[in-house]
Amino acid sequence: QVQLVESGGGLVQAGGSLRLSCTASGRTSRIYAMGWFRQAPGKEREFVAAIIWSGGDTYLAESVKGRFTISRDDAKNTLYLQMNSLKPEDTAVYYCAADLTSPLSSSAYEYDYWGQGTQVTVSS
Repeated sequence: QVQLVESGGGLVQAGGSLRLSCTASGRTSRIYAMGWFRQAPGKEREFVAAIIWSGGDTYLAESVKGRFTISRDDAKNTLYLQMNSLKPEDTAVYYCAADLTSPLSSSAYEYDYWGQGTQVTVSS
């Protein structure tokens, strides 16, 4: 089992920045990749970014390229999402997820463990 806990969400004005964190515990040695997804009210869960846990290769959705950065700290078992130039359309609940087998997948179905989510609200 892998447990994931997100933090760092909040309310920010358009153009501002936030950094989300996701700390993994349990059998973290089994993690192959981790990702961030988001879900706005009435919408499907959307891929944001993913990273290979050991190698560091990353994959970002087109909608966030140039604004968001995904990174990890192996020693702290922590995943980060640095979000800059935030827009009102970035408002959503953000989830981190752990994938035990698939490299840099953008499909939520490939991920095996999920955090509880953290709310990000961007005001205009």
